[in-house]
Amino acid sequence: MQTPCPCGSGRPYDGCCSAYLSGRATPPTAEALMRSRYTAYAREHVDYLYETSSADVKRGFSHADAAAWARAATFTGLDVLATEAGGEGDDEGVVDFAATWEEAGKARVLRERSRFVREEGLWRYAGGTRGETVRRDAPKVGRNDPCPCGSGKKFKKCCGA
Repeated sequence: MQTPCPCGSGRPYDGCCSAYLSGRATPPTAEALMRSRYTAYAREHVDYLYETSSADVKRGFSHADAAAWARAATFTGLDVLATEAGGEGDDEGVVDFAATWEEAGKARVLRERSRFVREEGLWRYAGGTRGETVRRDAPKVGRNDPCPCGSGKKFKKCCGA
């Protein structure tokens, strides 16, 4: 059985991000680069993270910090929420995503809007802005739970419709 790629594409690792991390191929889009960078954290390929950073990001990159975080975290999922440009014919792109991991026994979520640019024809990570993490005080309402509005109906037949 083939190992699924950590990037969340649904494809096996060997047919997905492995080619990028090994240098056999380069990501053709900003989203593909973002997914491969998530996989690089999950697989502790810190050199790939450095190599796929823009010149500006490389100046502040710490191999030691990236390696320590990659070792401490267990990466559990990636959800691409939106993309803007970043296609094969573009020179810039934005990928909005939520990355999940566990660290020190706690589930964590990073919501980021990452910017990507082409440098010498290759996609590079150029930085990002963090979004707000959603924290619930109560469990999420299920489709078959009573609607919280008080109607007495199931959520799916009321406000969840």
